[in-house]
Amino acid sequence: MPDGPLIVQSDRTVLLEVAHPDATSVRHELAVFAELERAPEHIHTYRITRLGLWNARAAGHTADEVLGTLERNAKFPIPSSVSTDIVDTMNRFGRLAIERDGDVLVLRGDNPAILTEVSKATKVRDLLVDQRSDGSYEIAPWARGTLKQELVNLGWPAEDNAGFRPGAHKDISLVTDGWSLRHYQENAVDHFLSGGSGVVVLPCGAGKTLVGVGTMAKAKTDTLILVTNTVSARQWRDEILKRTNLTADDVGEYSGSIKEIKAVTIATYQILTAKRKGEFAHLELLDALDWGLVIYDEVHLLPAPVFKLTAELQARRRLGLTATLIREDGRESDVFSLIGPKRFDAPWKEIEAEGFISPAVCFEIRIDLGGDERLTYAASTDKERYRLAASSPTKLAVVRKLIDRHPDDRILVIGQYLDQLAELGDALGVPEITGATPIDERERLFQAFRVGEIRVLVVSKVANFSIDLPEASVAIQVSGAFGSRQEEAQRLGRLLRPKQDGRSATFYTLVARDTVDQDYAQNRQRFLAEQGYTYDIVDASSL
Repeated sequence: MPDGPLIVQSDRTVLLEVAHPDATSVRHELAVFAELERAPEHIHTYRITRLGLWNARAAGHTADEVLGTLERNAKFPIPSSVSTDIVDTMNRFGRLAIERDGDVLVLRGDNPAILTEVSKATKVRDLLVDQRSDGSYEIAPWARGTLKQELVNLGWPAEDNAGFRPGAHKDISLVTDGWSLRHYQENAVDHFLSGGSGVVVLPCGAGKTLVGVGTMAKAKTDTLILVTNTVSARQWRDEILKRTNLTADDVGEYSGSIKEIKAVTIATYQILTAKRKGEFAHLELLDALDWGLVIYDEVHLLPAPVFKLTAELQARRRLGLTATLIREDGRESDVFSLIGPKRFDAPWKEIEAEGFISPAVCFEIRIDLGGDERLTYAASTDKERYRLAASSPTKLAVVRKLIDRHPDDRILVIGQYLDQLAELGDALGVPEITGATPIDERERLFQAFRVGEIRVLVVSKVANFSIDLPEASVAIQVSGAFGSRQEEAQRLGRLLRPKQDGRSATFYTLVARDTVDQDYAQNRQRFLAEQGYTYDIVDASSL
Protein backbone atom coordinates (compact mmCIF):
# COMPACT_ATOMS: atom_id res chain seq x y z
CA MET A 1 0.00 0.00 0.00
CA PRO A 2 1.58 3.34 -1.02
CA ASP A 3 2.25 5.95 1.62
CA GLY A 4 0.00 8.48 -0.06
CA PRO A 5 -1.57 11.68 1.28
CA LEU A 6 -5.18 10.38 1.36
CA ILE A 7 -7.37 8.55 3.85
CA VAL A 8 -10.69 7.44 2.32
CA GLN A 9 -13.45 6.90 4.88
CA SER A 10 -16.64 4.88 4.69
CA ASP A 11 -18.86 7.99 4.91
CA ARG A 12 -17.42 9.08 1.53
CA THR A 13 -15.17 11.73 3.04
CA VAL A 14 -11.55 11.89 1.96
CA LEU A 15 -8.81 13.34 4.18
CA LEU A 16 -5.84 15.01 2.47
CA GLU A 17 -2.55 15.44 4.37
CA VAL A 18 -1.51 18.93 3.31
CA ALA A 19 2.20 18.57 4.16
CA HIS A 20 2.63 15.44 2.02
CA PRO A 21 4.93 16.06 -0.98
CA ASP A 22 2.25 14.79 -3.37
CA ALA A 23 -0.57 16.85 -1.86
CA THR A 24 -0.66 19.50 -4.60
CA SER A 25 -0.92 17.11 -7.53
CA VAL A 26 -3.40 14.87 -5.71
CA ARG A 27 -5.57 17.87 -4.82
CA HIS A 28 -5.99 18.60 -8.53
CA GLU A 29 -7.03 15.00 -9.22
CA LEU A 30 -9.50 15.07 -6.31
CA ALA A 31 -11.12 18.30 -7.50
CA VAL A 32 -12.41 16.44 -10.59
CA PHE A 33 -14.99 14.57 -8.51
CA ALA A 34 -14.92 15.70 -4.85
CA GLU A 35 -15.74 18.94 -3.02
CA LEU A 36 -13.63 20.46 -0.26
CA GLU A 37 -15.62 20.75 2.98
CA ARG A 38 -13.05 21.87 5.56
CA ALA A 39 -9.56 23.28 5.15
CA PRO A 40 -7.69 23.74 8.45
CA GLU A 41 -3.88 23.90 8.46
CA HIS A 42 -2.87 20.23 8.26
CA ILE A 43 -5.74 18.02 7.08
CA HIS A 44 -8.27 19.00 4.39
CA THR A 45 -11.58 17.15 4.22
CA TYR A 46 -13.25 16.41 0.89
CA ARG A 47 -16.61 14.79 0.27
CA ILE A 48 -17.47 12.58 -2.68
CA THR A 49 -21.02 13.49 -3.78
CA ARG A 50 -23.36 12.08 -6.39
CA LEU A 51 -23.36 15.36 -8.30
CA GLY A 52 -19.57 15.52 -8.26
CA LEU A 53 -19.33 12.00 -9.67
CA TRP A 54 -21.94 12.71 -12.34
CA ASN A 55 -20.17 15.89 -13.39
CA ALA A 56 -16.93 13.92 -13.64
CA ARG A 57 -18.67 11.25 -15.73
CA ALA A 58 -20.19 13.87 -18.05
CA ALA A 59 -16.75 15.47 -18.49
CA GLY A 60 -15.42 12.13 -19.76
CA HIS A 61 -13.92 10.63 -16.59
CA THR A 62 -14.64 7.01 -15.70
CA ALA A 63 -15.19 5.17 -12.42
CA ASP A 64 -11.86 3.40 -13.01
CA GLU A 65 -10.07 6.75 -13.19
CA VAL A 66 -11.72 7.98 -9.98
CA LEU A 67 -10.91 4.77 -8.12
CA GLY A 68 -7.41 4.86 -9.57
CA THR A 69 -6.83 8.32 -8.06
CA LEU A 70 -7.94 7.07 -4.65
CA GLU A 71 -6.10 3.73 -4.78
CA ARG A 72 -2.78 5.23 -5.91
CA ASN A 73 -2.79 7.85 -3.18
CA ALA A 74 -4.47 6.23 -0.16
CA LYS A 75 -2.55 5.26 2.97
CA PHE A 76 -5.05 2.50 3.76
CA PRO A 77 -7.36 0.25 1.71
CA ILE A 78 -10.44 2.00 0.35
CA PRO A 79 -13.62 0.75 2.10
CA SER A 80 -15.37 -1.63 -0.27
CA SER A 81 -18.66 0.21 0.26
CA VAL A 82 -17.11 3.42 -1.10
CA SER A 83 -15.67 1.67 -4.17
CA THR A 84 -19.03 0.07 -4.87
CA ASP A 85 -20.89 3.37 -4.39
CA ILE A 86 -18.57 5.21 -6.80
CA VAL A 87 -19.02 2.60 -9.52
CA ASP A 88 -22.79 2.38 -9.02
CA THR A 89 -23.26 6.16 -8.88
CA MET A 90 -21.23 6.88 -12.01
CA ASN A 91 -22.92 4.03 -13.85
CA ARG A 92 -26.31 5.65 -13.20
CA PHE A 93 -25.42 8.56 -15.47
CA GLY A 94 -26.86 7.90 -18.90
CA ARG A 95 -28.86 4.76 -18.07
CA LEU A 96 -31.82 6.92 -19.06
CA ALA A 97 -31.81 9.11 -22.16
CA ILE A 98 -34.08 11.77 -23.60
CA GLU A 99 -34.24 11.33 -27.37
CA ARG A 100 -36.21 12.73 -30.28
CA ASP A 101 -38.47 10.65 -32.49
CA GLY A 102 -39.61 13.01 -35.23
CA ASP A 103 -41.36 15.86 -33.41
CA VAL A 104 -41.83 13.85 -30.22
CA LEU A 105 -39.55 13.67 -27.16
CA VAL A 106 -39.09 10.18 -25.76
CA LEU A 107 -37.61 8.85 -22.50
CA ARG A 108 -35.71 5.61 -23.07
CA GLY A 109 -33.71 3.38 -20.77
CA ASP A 110 -31.46 0.34 -20.94
CA ASN A 111 -33.45 -1.43 -18.21
CA PRO A 112 -37.27 -1.71 -18.13
CA ALA A 113 -37.25 -1.80 -14.32
CA ILE A 114 -35.55 1.63 -14.12
CA LEU A 115 -38.05 3.11 -16.57
CA THR A 116 -40.95 1.68 -14.58
CA GLU A 117 -39.47 2.98 -11.31
CA VAL A 118 -39.09 6.58 -12.47
CA SER A 119 -42.39 6.63 -14.39
CA LYS A 120 -44.29 5.85 -11.20
CA ALA A 121 -42.67 8.66 -9.22
CA THR A 122 -45.27 11.29 -8.34
CA LYS A 123 -43.40 14.26 -9.80
CA VAL A 124 -42.45 12.42 -13.00
CA ARG A 125 -45.84 10.86 -13.78
CA ASP A 126 -47.41 14.14 -14.94
CA LEU A 127 -44.46 14.87 -17.26
CA LEU A 128 -44.96 11.71 -19.30
CA VAL A 129 -47.76 11.41 -21.87
CA ASP A 130 -47.94 7.71 -22.62
CA GLN A 131 -45.93 4.50 -22.69
CA ARG A 132 -45.03 3.18 -26.14
CA SER A 133 -44.98 -0.42 -27.29
CA ASP A 134 -41.18 -0.56 -27.01
CA GLY A 135 -41.38 0.40 -23.33
CA SER A 136 -40.24 4.00 -23.79
CA TYR A 137 -42.34 6.95 -22.65
CA GLU A 138 -43.47 9.95 -24.65
CA ILE A 139 -42.58 13.18 -22.84
CA ALA A 140 -44.89 16.20 -22.64
CA PRO A 141 -43.51 18.78 -25.15
CA TRP A 142 -43.00 21.41 -22.45
CA ALA A 143 -41.38 19.09 -19.86
CA ARG A 144 -37.84 18.47 -21.16
CA GLY A 145 -36.11 20.61 -18.53
CA THR A 146 -38.43 19.78 -15.65
CA LEU A 147 -38.08 16.04 -16.32
CA LYS A 148 -34.29 16.30 -16.16
CA GLN A 149 -34.54 18.08 -12.80
CA GLU A 150 -36.81 15.41 -11.36
CA LEU A 151 -34.70 12.53 -12.67
CA VAL A 152 -31.60 14.01 -11.00
CA ASN A 153 -33.58 14.26 -7.75
CA LEU A 154 -34.47 10.57 -8.10
CA GLY A 155 -30.83 9.64 -8.64
CA TRP A 156 -31.16 8.75 -12.33
CA PRO A 157 -29.64 11.65 -14.36
CA ALA A 158 -30.65 11.35 -18.00
CA GLU A 159 -28.41 12.12 -20.95
CA ASP A 160 -30.15 14.62 -23.18
CA ASN A 161 -29.68 13.34 -26.72
CA ALA A 162 -32.72 15.10 -28.16
CA GLY A 163 -30.56 17.57 -30.05
CA PHE A 164 -30.86 21.30 -30.43
CA ARG A 165 -32.38 23.74 -32.84
CA PRO A 166 -29.59 25.01 -35.09
CA GLY A 167 -30.91 28.55 -34.79
CA ALA A 168 -30.71 31.23 -37.45
CA HIS A 169 -27.37 31.15 -39.26
CA LYS A 170 -25.01 34.03 -38.55
CA ASP A 171 -21.59 34.26 -40.15
CA ILE A 172 -19.37 34.71 -37.10
CA SER A 173 -15.62 34.21 -37.34
CA LEU A 174 -12.64 35.11 -35.17
CA VAL A 175 -10.35 37.91 -36.25
CA THR A 176 -7.05 36.56 -34.94
CA ASP A 177 -4.83 39.56 -35.60
CA GLY A 178 -1.89 39.00 -33.27
CA TRP A 179 -3.71 36.63 -30.89
CA SER A 180 -5.29 33.19 -30.81
CA LEU A 181 -7.29 31.11 -28.38
CA ARG A 182 -5.12 29.44 -25.76
CA HIS A 183 -4.98 25.65 -25.85
CA TYR A 184 -7.30 25.22 -22.87
CA GLN A 185 -9.80 27.69 -24.35
CA GLU A 186 -9.84 25.67 -27.59
CA ASN A 187 -10.34 22.50 -25.56
CA ALA A 188 -13.17 24.09 -23.61
CA VAL A 189 -14.96 25.09 -26.84
CA ASP A 190 -14.53 21.62 -28.34
CA HIS A 191 -15.66 19.77 -25.18
CA PHE A 192 -18.73 21.98 -24.92
CA LEU A 193 -19.78 21.56 -28.54
CA SER A 194 -19.23 17.80 -28.48
CA GLY A 195 -21.44 17.56 -25.40
CA GLY A 196 -24.03 19.92 -26.84
CA SER A 197 -24.80 21.83 -23.67
CA GLY A 198 -23.16 22.34 -20.29
CA VAL A 199 -20.74 24.32 -18.15
CA VAL A 200 -17.11 25.37 -18.63
CA VAL A 201 -15.22 26.05 -15.39
CA LEU A 202 -12.12 28.26 -15.64
CA PRO A 203 -10.34 30.55 -13.15
CA CYS A 204 -11.13 34.26 -13.08
CA GLY A 205 -8.76 35.94 -15.50
CA ALA A 206 -8.32 32.83 -17.65
CA GLY A 207 -10.48 34.17 -20.48
CA LYS A 208 -13.95 32.71 -20.06
CA THR A 209 -15.34 35.45 -22.33
CA LEU A 210 -13.03 34.25 -25.11
CA VAL A 211 -14.40 30.73 -24.66
CA GLY A 212 -17.85 32.21 -25.27
CA VAL A 213 -16.65 34.13 -28.32
CA GLY A 214 -14.85 31.06 -29.66
CA THR A 215 -18.02 28.99 -29.25
CA MET A 216 -20.04 31.60 -31.14
CA ALA A 217 -17.53 31.47 -34.00
CA LYS A 218 -17.88 27.68 -34.31
CA ALA A 219 -21.67 27.56 -33.76
CA LYS A 220 -22.28 30.40 -36.28
CA THR A 221 -25.76 31.20 -35.08
CA ASP A 222 -27.81 33.98 -33.49
CA THR A 223 -26.73 34.15 -29.87
CA LEU A 224 -28.31 35.40 -26.64
CA ILE A 225 -25.80 36.22 -23.89
CA LEU A 226 -27.03 36.66 -20.30
CA VAL A 227 -24.73 38.61 -17.95
CA THR A 228 -24.68 39.91 -14.39
CA ASN A 229 -24.89 43.67 -15.00
CA THR A 230 -24.69 46.44 -17.58
CA VAL A 231 -20.94 47.01 -17.13
CA SER A 232 -20.38 43.34 -17.89
CA ALA A 233 -22.68 43.59 -20.92
CA ARG A 234 -20.57 46.38 -22.37
CA GLN A 235 -17.34 44.49 -21.73
CA TRP A 236 -18.78 41.49 -23.60
CA ARG A 237 -19.79 43.78 -26.47
CA ASP A 238 -16.30 45.29 -26.65
CA GLU A 239 -14.65 41.84 -26.68
CA ILE A 240 -17.00 40.56 -29.39
CA LEU A 241 -16.34 43.59 -31.61
CA LYS A 242 -12.59 43.29 -31.01
CA ARG A 243 -12.28 39.52 -31.52
CA THR A 244 -14.76 38.76 -34.33
CA ASN A 245 -15.90 40.02 -37.71
CA LEU A 246 -19.17 41.30 -36.18
CA THR A 247 -19.92 45.04 -36.29
CA ALA A 248 -21.86 47.31 -33.95
CA ASP A 249 -24.93 46.70 -36.11
CA ASP A 250 -24.80 43.00 -35.21
CA VAL A 251 -24.50 43.33 -31.40
CA GLY A 252 -27.32 44.67 -29.23
CA GLU A 253 -27.70 45.46 -25.54
CA TYR A 254 -30.94 44.61 -23.74
CA SER A 255 -30.82 46.17 -20.27
CA GLY A 256 -32.66 48.62 -18.07
CA SER A 257 -31.60 51.57 -20.21
CA ILE A 258 -31.39 50.07 -23.74
CA LYS A 259 -33.70 47.59 -25.49
CA GLU A 260 -31.94 46.41 -28.65
CA ILE A 261 -32.50 43.01 -30.26
CA LYS A 262 -29.86 42.03 -32.79
CA ALA A 263 -28.26 38.82 -34.08
CA VAL A 264 -26.09 38.80 -30.95
CA THR A 265 -27.99 40.25 -28.00
CA ILE A 266 -26.48 40.77 -24.55
CA ALA A 267 -29.07 40.96 -21.75
CA THR A 268 -28.75 41.30 -17.98
CA TYR A 269 -30.15 38.80 -15.52
CA GLN A 270 -31.94 41.71 -13.83
CA ILE A 271 -33.96 42.56 -16.92
CA LEU A 272 -35.06 38.94 -17.33
CA THR A 273 -36.25 38.78 -13.73
CA ALA A 274 -37.99 42.17 -13.81
CA LYS A 275 -41.72 41.87 -13.21
CA ARG A 276 -44.70 43.99 -14.13
CA LYS A 277 -48.02 43.27 -12.42
CA GLY A 278 -46.61 40.03 -11.05
CA GLU A 279 -45.47 38.72 -14.46
CA PHE A 280 -42.01 38.60 -16.02
CA ALA A 281 -42.06 41.61 -18.30
CA HIS A 282 -39.41 40.65 -20.86
CA LEU A 283 -40.04 36.99 -21.63
CA GLU A 284 -40.53 37.82 -25.31
CA LEU A 285 -36.74 38.22 -25.50
CA LEU A 286 -36.33 34.43 -25.20
CA ASP A 287 -38.12 33.96 -28.53
CA ALA A 288 -37.38 37.32 -30.13
CA LEU A 289 -34.99 35.63 -32.58
CA ASP A 290 -34.20 32.03 -33.42
CA TRP A 291 -31.32 31.75 -30.95
CA GLY A 292 -29.07 28.80 -31.67
CA LEU A 293 -26.88 29.47 -28.61
CA VAL A 294 -27.58 30.89 -25.15
CA ILE A 295 -24.55 31.84 -23.01
CA TYR A 296 -24.90 32.27 -19.23
CA ASP A 297 -22.01 34.33 -17.88
CA GLU A 298 -21.17 33.70 -14.19
CA VAL A 299 -23.67 30.84 -14.18
CA HIS A 300 -23.15 30.31 -10.43
CA LEU A 301 -24.94 33.65 -9.95
CA LEU A 302 -27.92 32.76 -12.15
CA PRO A 303 -30.96 34.11 -10.25
CA ALA A 304 -33.36 31.40 -9.08
CA PRO A 305 -36.32 32.72 -11.18
CA VAL A 306 -34.25 32.30 -14.34
CA PHE A 307 -34.12 28.54 -13.77
CA LYS A 308 -37.80 28.38 -14.73
CA LEU A 309 -37.08 30.35 -17.90
CA THR A 310 -34.10 28.12 -18.63
CA ALA A 311 -36.33 25.05 -18.41
CA GLU A 312 -38.16 26.48 -21.45
CA LEU A 313 -34.92 26.86 -23.45
CA GLN A 314 -33.95 23.20 -23.56
CA ALA A 315 -34.10 23.00 -27.36
CA ARG A 316 -31.31 25.58 -27.64
CA ARG A 317 -27.61 25.02 -26.94
CA ARG A 318 -26.73 26.41 -23.51
CA LEU A 319 -23.20 27.34 -22.37
CA GLY A 320 -22.59 28.21 -18.72
CA LEU A 321 -19.35 30.01 -17.82
CA THR A 322 -18.06 30.17 -14.26
CA ALA A 323 -15.01 30.02 -12.02
CA THR A 324 -16.82 27.77 -9.54
CA LEU A 325 -19.84 25.48 -9.63
CA ILE A 326 -20.53 26.36 -5.99
CA ARG A 327 -23.88 28.07 -5.44
CA GLU A 328 -24.58 29.47 -2.01
CA ASP A 329 -28.29 28.61 -2.45
CA GLY A 330 -27.47 24.93 -2.98
CA ARG A 331 -28.95 24.77 -6.49
CA GLU A 332 -25.95 23.13 -8.16
CA SER A 333 -28.20 20.26 -9.28
CA ASP A 334 -30.41 22.72 -11.20
CA VAL A 335 -27.37 24.03 -13.08
CA PHE A 336 -26.50 20.38 -13.86
CA SER A 337 -30.05 19.63 -15.06
CA LEU A 338 -31.00 22.79 -16.91
CA ILE A 339 -27.76 24.30 -18.21
CA GLY A 340 -25.96 20.97 -18.43
CA PRO A 341 -23.18 19.05 -16.70
CA LYS A 342 -19.60 20.22 -16.41
CA ARG A 343 -17.97 19.77 -19.82
CA PHE A 344 -14.52 21.17 -19.08
CA ASP A 345 -12.48 22.57 -16.24
CA ALA A 346 -8.85 23.48 -15.60
CA PRO A 347 -7.29 23.83 -12.13
CA TRP A 348 -6.31 27.35 -11.11
CA LYS A 349 -2.74 26.39 -10.22
CA GLU A 350 -2.27 24.57 -13.52
CA ILE A 351 -3.27 27.70 -15.46
CA GLU A 352 -1.02 29.76 -13.18
CA ALA A 353 1.95 27.44 -13.76
CA GLU A 354 1.60 28.02 -17.51
CA GLY A 355 1.73 31.79 -16.98
CA PHE A 356 -1.82 32.51 -18.12
CA ILE A 357 -2.90 33.95 -14.75
CA SER A 358 -0.81 35.74 -12.15
CA PRO A 359 0.55 33.93 -9.12
CA ALA A 360 -1.09 35.17 -5.93
CA VAL A 361 -0.32 35.16 -2.23
CA CYS A 362 -3.12 35.43 0.33
CA PHE A 363 -2.99 36.87 3.83
CA GLU A 364 -5.54 36.92 6.62
CA ILE A 365 -4.85 39.97 8.77
CA ARG A 366 -6.35 39.56 12.24
CA ILE A 367 -7.32 42.64 14.19
CA ASP A 368 -8.58 43.07 17.75
CA LEU A 369 -11.80 44.94 18.48
CA GLY A 370 -11.43 47.90 20.84
CA GLY A 371 -12.71 47.62 24.40
CA ASP A 372 -16.01 49.42 23.78
CA GLU A 373 -16.50 47.55 20.48
CA ARG A 374 -15.96 44.22 22.22
CA LEU A 375 -18.59 45.06 24.83
CA THR A 376 -21.08 46.17 22.17
CA TYR A 377 -20.37 43.00 20.20
CA ALA A 378 -20.92 40.78 23.25
CA ALA A 379 -24.27 42.44 24.01
CA SER A 380 -25.56 42.24 20.42
CA THR A 381 -27.81 39.68 18.76
CA ASP A 382 -26.35 37.04 16.44
CA LYS A 383 -27.72 38.93 13.45
CA GLU A 384 -25.98 42.17 14.46
CA ARG A 385 -22.61 40.67 15.40
CA TYR A 386 -21.25 40.01 11.92
CA ARG A 387 -21.86 43.55 10.73
CA LEU A 388 -20.31 45.00 13.89
CA ALA A 389 -17.20 42.83 13.58
CA ALA A 390 -16.84 43.08 9.79
CA SER A 391 -17.20 46.87 9.69
CA SER A 392 -15.08 47.65 12.74
CA PRO A 393 -13.47 51.13 12.49
CA THR A 394 -10.25 49.47 13.65
CA LYS A 395 -9.81 48.18 10.11
CA LEU A 396 -9.23 51.67 8.67
CA ALA A 397 -5.75 52.07 10.17
CA VAL A 398 -4.78 48.62 8.88
CA VAL A 399 -6.01 49.51 5.37
CA ARG A 400 -3.81 52.63 5.45
CA LYS A 401 -0.74 50.57 6.43
CA LEU A 402 -1.35 48.03 3.69
CA ILE A 403 -1.77 50.74 1.04
CA ASP A 404 1.50 52.31 2.21
CA ARG A 405 3.24 48.92 1.82
CA HIS A 406 2.33 48.86 -1.88
CA PRO A 407 3.23 52.32 -3.25
CA ASP A 408 3.62 51.06 -6.83
CA ASP A 409 0.56 48.80 -7.03
CA ARG A 410 -2.99 49.46 -8.12
CA ILE A 411 -5.22 48.53 -5.21
CA LEU A 412 -8.87 47.58 -4.75
CA VAL A 413 -10.39 48.02 -1.29
CA ILE A 414 -13.43 45.74 -1.34
CA GLY A 415 -16.32 45.53 1.12
CA GLN A 416 -19.91 44.60 1.74
CA TYR A 417 -21.40 47.50 3.72
CA LEU A 418 -22.05 50.82 2.00
CA ASP A 419 -21.58 52.99 5.10
CA GLN A 420 -18.23 51.29 5.77
CA LEU A 421 -17.16 51.89 2.16
CA ALA A 422 -18.24 55.54 2.30
CA GLU A 423 -16.14 56.07 5.44
CA LEU A 424 -13.15 54.37 3.83
CA GLY A 425 -13.46 56.43 0.64
CA ASP A 426 -13.67 59.68 2.60
CA ALA A 427 -10.83 58.80 4.98
CA LEU A 428 -8.51 57.62 2.21
CA GLY A 429 -9.50 60.39 -0.20
CA VAL A 430 -10.12 57.96 -3.05
CA PRO A 431 -13.14 57.31 -5.34
CA GLU A 432 -15.83 54.85 -4.32
CA ILE A 433 -17.90 52.64 -6.65
CA THR A 434 -21.16 51.02 -5.49
CA GLY A 435 -24.40 49.91 -7.06
CA ALA A 436 -25.62 53.51 -6.78
CA THR A 437 -22.78 54.82 -8.97
CA PRO A 438 -24.14 55.61 -12.47
CA ILE A 439 -22.94 53.22 -15.17
CA ASP A 440 -21.09 55.90 -17.13
CA GLU A 441 -19.31 57.10 -13.97
CA ARG A 442 -18.33 53.51 -13.08
CA GLU A 443 -16.84 52.99 -16.51
CA ARG A 444 -14.96 56.30 -16.28
CA LEU A 445 -13.45 55.41 -12.90
CA PHE A 446 -12.58 51.85 -13.95
CA GLN A 447 -10.84 53.20 -17.07
CA ALA A 448 -8.91 55.78 -15.02
CA PHE A 449 -7.80 52.92 -12.76
CA ARG A 450 -6.73 50.80 -15.75
CA VAL A 451 -4.49 53.53 -17.17
CA GLY A 452 -3.03 54.50 -13.79
CA GLU A 453 -4.69 57.89 -13.27
CA ILE A 454 -6.28 56.44 -10.12
CA ARG A 455 -4.19 54.07 -7.97
CA VAL A 456 -6.73 53.06 -5.29
CA LEU A 457 -10.46 52.36 -5.66
CA VAL A 458 -12.97 51.53 -2.93
CA VAL A 459 -15.53 49.12 -4.43
CA SER A 460 -18.61 47.22 -3.32
CA LYS A 461 -19.73 43.82 -4.59
CA VAL A 462 -20.40 45.39 -8.03
CA ALA A 463 -16.71 44.68 -8.70
CA ASN A 464 -16.91 41.01 -7.66
CA PHE A 465 -17.49 39.70 -11.15
CA SER A 466 -17.10 40.38 -14.86
CA ILE A 467 -15.01 43.52 -14.36
CA ASP A 468 -11.80 43.60 -16.38
CA LEU A 469 -9.11 45.37 -14.35
CA PRO A 470 -5.94 43.66 -15.56
CA GLU A 471 -3.46 45.90 -13.72
CA ALA A 472 -5.05 45.46 -10.26
CA SER A 473 -2.41 43.62 -8.24
CA VAL A 474 -3.55 44.13 -4.62
CA ALA A 475 -6.97 43.64 -3.03
CA ILE A 476 -7.83 44.49 0.56
CA GLN A 477 -11.07 42.82 1.59
CA VAL A 478 -12.59 44.54 4.62
CA SER A 479 -15.93 42.69 4.69
CA GLY A 480 -17.82 40.11 2.68
CA ALA A 481 -21.13 38.35 2.13
CA PHE A 482 -20.93 36.25 5.30
CA GLY A 483 -19.27 32.91 4.40
CA SER A 484 -19.63 33.07 0.62
CA ARG A 485 -16.98 30.86 -1.03
CA GLN A 486 -17.93 32.01 -4.51
CA GLU A 487 -17.42 35.66 -3.56
CA GLU A 488 -13.95 34.93 -2.18
CA ALA A 489 -13.02 33.28 -5.47
CA GLN A 490 -14.42 36.19 -7.48
CA ARG A 491 -12.55 38.77 -5.43
CA LEU A 492 -9.21 37.03 -5.72
CA GLY A 493 -10.04 36.63 -9.40
CA ARG A 494 -9.99 40.42 -9.88
CA LEU A 495 -6.20 40.19 -9.42
CA LEU A 496 -5.32 37.22 -11.59
CA ARG A 497 -5.01 38.85 -15.02
CA PRO A 498 -1.30 38.57 -15.94
CA LYS A 499 0.55 41.83 -15.29
CA GLN A 500 2.67 43.51 -17.96
CA ASP A 501 5.68 43.61 -15.61
CA GLY A 502 5.10 40.04 -14.37
CA ARG A 503 4.42 40.98 -10.75
CA SER A 504 2.39 38.65 -8.56
CA ALA A 505 -0.90 39.49 -6.86
CA THR A 506 -1.53 40.00 -3.16
CA PHE A 507 -4.90 39.38 -1.52
CA TYR A 508 -5.51 40.62 2.03
CA THR A 509 -8.55 39.77 4.12
CA LEU A 510 -9.08 41.80 7.30
CA VAL A 511 -10.72 39.72 10.02
CA ALA A 512 -11.81 40.61 13.56
CA ARG A 513 -10.27 38.03 15.89
CA ASP A 514 -12.50 35.69 17.94
CA THR A 515 -15.72 36.84 16.28
CA VAL A 516 -18.12 35.48 13.67
CA ASP A 517 -16.06 37.52 11.17
CA GLN A 518 -13.26 34.99 11.72
CA ASP A 519 -15.66 32.03 11.51
CA TYR A 520 -17.09 33.22 8.19
CA ALA A 521 -13.59 33.92 6.83
CA GLN A 522 -12.63 30.27 7.34
CA ASN A 523 -15.65 29.15 5.33
CA ARG A 524 -15.01 31.73 2.60
CA GLN A 525 -11.46 30.43 2.13
CA ARG A 526 -12.49 26.81 1.51
CA PHE A 527 -12.85 27.04 -2.25
CA LEU A 528 -9.50 28.75 -2.75
CA ALA A 529 -7.85 26.17 -0.49
CA GLU A 530 -9.25 23.53 -2.83
CA GLN A 531 -7.50 25.29 -5.71
CA GLY A 532 -4.18 25.20 -3.85
CA TYR A 533 -4.05 28.68 -2.33
CA THR A 534 -3.06 29.10 1.30
CA TYR A 535 -3.66 32.01 3.67
CA ASP A 536 -0.81 33.20 5.88
CA ILE A 537 -2.26 34.53 9.14
CA VAL A 538 -0.69 37.80 10.26
CA ASP A 539 -1.40 39.84 13.40
CA ALA A 540 -2.29 43.43 12.52
CA SER A 541 -0.02 44.71 15.29
CA SER A 542 3.00 43.32 13.44
CA LEU A 543 2.41 45.39 10.29
